[in-house]
Amino acid sequence: MKKEMIKLTIAQFAKLHNVNKRTLHYYDHIGLFSPAYKGENGYRYYDYSQSIDFEFIRMLKEINLSIEEIKQFVHSFDEEDFLQTIVYKQKDIDEEIKKLKRVKAVLAQKQEQLLLCRQITDMEIQMVEQKAEYLRTVPYQFEDDDFMNVFQYVQDTWAPEQYRAGVGSYISLEKVKTKQFDKYDGLYSPVMKSERKENVMIKPSGLYLCGYLEGPWGRLPALYEKMFDYADKRQLHLTGYAFERGINDFTIASEDEYITQVAIKIKDASD
Repeated sequence: MKKEMIKLTIAQFAKLHNVNKRTLHYYDHIGLFSPAYKGENGYRYYDYSQSIDFEFIRMLKEINLSIEEIKQFVHSFDEEDFLQTIVYKQKDIDEEIKKLKRVKAVLAQKQEQLLLCRQITDMEIQMVEQKAEYLRTVPYQFEDDDFMNVFQYVQDTWAPEQYRAGVGSYISLEKVKTKQFDKYDGLYSPVMKSERKENVMIKPSGLYLCGYLEGPWGRLPALYEKMFDYADKRQLHLTGYAFERGINDFTIASEDEYITQVAIKIKDASD
């Protein structure tokens, strides 16, 4: 009786491992994984101890080994080959983990930005404490503000995982004050902490004067005027660059819904 209890039908084995019966039939058909017993009634049964072998096969599938590679390991196991496979597959897994961490960070950023969009109004100005940011930058080389041209340049310059983190622009305060809006200093995209290397700009931490614009970029000069007036009345000294970024560019249907944040550092004793 005990011996019979460890024999499982295809349906029972499939249920035990939460797998489709067709998968088991397919593995049997190609000679990858087959039932261990054939009963007197002609039915075939898996041994309960085959569960470990089956889960090993599933693990190899999860790390994207081909069926032929898995068959080789299962039926003619070579210790040295397997050790080499483990080494390079662990590297692949590490890269995938890095990729997923980047995706998670971008999603968290988008969530934060959407929540911010719910709270602000057009031409609103705030003083906001901001953390330091590491930014990957490229020169801004456009004579117009056509969004398609900007995005095409970004696609040609950065890998998708970089520009998916968001793209903004930065311009010196001197150029803003002299209305040289055709001469931005560059474009930027946030860099994850684990990927910080040379050739990145550090946007320092501190108190920033932030202004928000809803609508076309052509209205930015008016927002800057309002921000400078706000700073003058409160005797705030601004320094460095003005950092512009869209905070809902991934959700909008028209330019009129576009929300831009402008952030300028307020000078403190350490500057």
